[in-house]
Amino acid sequence: MILSLSKQIPSASRKIKLQWFSVTTAPYSHGHEIKLTTPMPEVASFKGVTSYTDLYNYSITNSNHFWETHAKSRLKWFEPFHTTSECDMSVGKAKWFLGGKLNVSVNCVDRHAQTNPDKIALIWEKDELGQNEFVTYQQLLEMVCRLANSLVDSGVRKGDRVAIYMPVSPIAVAAMLACARIGAVHSVVFAGFSADALAQRIKDAGAETIITTDQAVRGGKVIELKNIVNAALVQCPSVKRVFLSHRLGKSYARTDKDIDLDEAMSKADKYCEPVSMDSEDLLFMLYTSGSTGKPKGIVHTQAGYLLYAMMTQKYVFDYRDGDIYACVADVGWITGHSYVVYGPLGNGATSVLFESVPTYPDPGRYWNMVERLRINQFYGAPTAIRLLLRYGDSYVKKYDLSTLRVLGSVGEPINHEAWEWYHNVVGNGKCDVVDTWWQTETGGIAITPRPSSLGDVIVPSAPMRPFFGIQPALVGEDGKELVGGDSDGACCLKTPWPGMARTIYGDHERFLDTYYRPYPGYYFSGDGARKIENEFFQITGRMDDVLNISGHRLGTAEIEDILDEHVDVAEAAVVGVPHHIKGEEAFAFVSLKEGVSKQKVNLVGELKSDVRQKVAAFAVPGQILISDALPKTRSGKIMRRILRKLAAGEVNDLGDTSTLADPTVVERLAAERLKMKDEQ
Repeated sequence: MILSLSKQIPSASRKIKLQWFSVTTAPYSHGHEIKLTTPMPEVASFKGVTSYTDLYNYSITNSNHFWETHAKSRLKWFEPFHTTSECDMSVGKAKWFLGGKLNVSVNCVDRHAQTNPDKIALIWEKDELGQNEFVTYQQLLEMVCRLANSLVDSGVRKGDRVAIYMPVSPIAVAAMLACARIGAVHSVVFAGFSADALAQRIKDAGAETIITTDQAVRGGKVIELKNIVNAALVQCPSVKRVFLSHRLGKSYARTDKDIDLDEAMSKADKYCEPVSMDSEDLLFMLYTSGSTGKPKGIVHTQAGYLLYAMMTQKYVFDYRDGDIYACVADVGWITGHSYVVYGPLGNGATSVLFESVPTYPDPGRYWNMVERLRINQFYGAPTAIRLLLRYGDSYVKKYDLSTLRVLGSVGEPINHEAWEWYHNVVGNGKCDVVDTWWQTETGGIAITPRPSSLGDVIVPSAPMRPFFGIQPALVGEDGKELVGGDSDGACCLKTPWPGMARTIYGDHERFLDTYYRPYPGYYFSGDGARKIENEFFQITGRMDDVLNISGHRLGTAEIEDILDEHVDVAEAAVVGVPHHIKGEEAFAFVSLKEGVSKQKVNLVGELKSDVRQKVAAFAVPGQILISDALPKTRSGKIMRRILRKLAAGEVNDLGDTSTLADPTVVERLAAERLKMKDEQ
């Protein structure tokens, strides 16, 4: 551990100038640099390191020694690595801990089961209020081994891809770790995606195996997961087997590919020999949306990803042995991978699995859970925080939240009002709020207010400081790094780190085109950022055609493709608009084919239904504007700048329209947009 963060140092308040407001950040301050009085053990081998600033600088200037030391001390190896890294940011090359052999499930389960078998590994907070299941490390080891043996007995081998379509639960965690144990590559698909979206991801991964659950429950509602899988199977003839676990035990349609997972595990041996994996072997792929319609399978490998997830979980959240740590993300997203499963379990932590929703049975659900389980760290999304803020303070203050020490935010930039409520009401002004910035591609948290010296300022609504080994840069359109305060540019990273993604599965050229070729020599995140006072980083949002809806990244092209498939639609364009709860929402402009006279209200309903069925409920556009044409340049390019203005209701400030092939299109769209606003 670097520092104790359990106490705040009182100080005079300090004004920090942000982009559109000025706030007082008491009780934080830029106090004197505090020595590393309780440093991480490895610091002893880092010459000249006596402070957090020293430690960060060392991780940049002596990167290989920094990561080599941590990899040797924090991971259990079958064979030691001979080379710490071979990386070249100019060509998107990243290899870490070459020659090393290990098994991720051994690092996450076996070694803790051996030293502390009765320690609680997982607390499953079920959908039903007050119903929990506790899983020790010894129990988790047996669960993982039985599941792994069930896979092997059915023909799953090292390198095979396994699709996991399950709700948050211990068996879902065991499925991920079982794949890691036998060397299979898991692809967890969020259990809110439709059958079409699931099928697309199964086919792209070439998965022959699916692990799923009969039903899921969320917010008191039952979701028929097996029926969704059955519908996906129609499009996936290559799938050979479907392992089915039971959540509710209700009836479902069986297929000849079904294998009862509970029954198979009951017959399987309770120990499975772990496969020795090279540090750069694939661990998992996780699909995320890009600026084209096809989701991309981001690939993460073994040792580097695990080490980075472990270190960020421990130091960003000040995790201490004996703490109860809760990240309320779904395992279907990277946050669930890194901060529900791999990071916490790699550290031997107790990790809470949250199955429900923040408003069920009432808006006090999170805080009821914090009091009952005595949670010390809570990691949630701005979407949920904004939602709960609307219900007032009473649902928070009725519970004892005195055990909380760190509050985390993840998914999209948190707005100032939500940050203040989170800090002052939920944290009672005593908890560090860590507003974290990172991505599926970074593998773990990249920019975060903590760890840092205890007296260091925390600025609301800004992730602020790079984590160890991360060197952010703001890059201008000319490809040159911007220096100086109050500068805006592309948020890039210019030094390699162990948790970085290695490729897009099956399409390395797309990987390079997306992340490394836009700004040669840098990793391009797709986000814009600015510097505050020439020191702290603040994320300003996406620079490409990717939406961030409730923390879920979704390419506009993915929605447009579905809208374009409708028989009456000539063309569709989707842009993002601000939303007071979700952060951002899809707004669709749709032009119809000649001669179509269908009632607009019916068409809008059909289009929304198509998106819901073929992508997911969260992807459904909040509003759809039907028109006879879209604004285009003379070369045929849709002017999305104008559509964004129209979607935001800024019909009188559309800027230059002289390059449009038909400027009257904008006039008609503006009239339709005003009419739509009047009808709301």
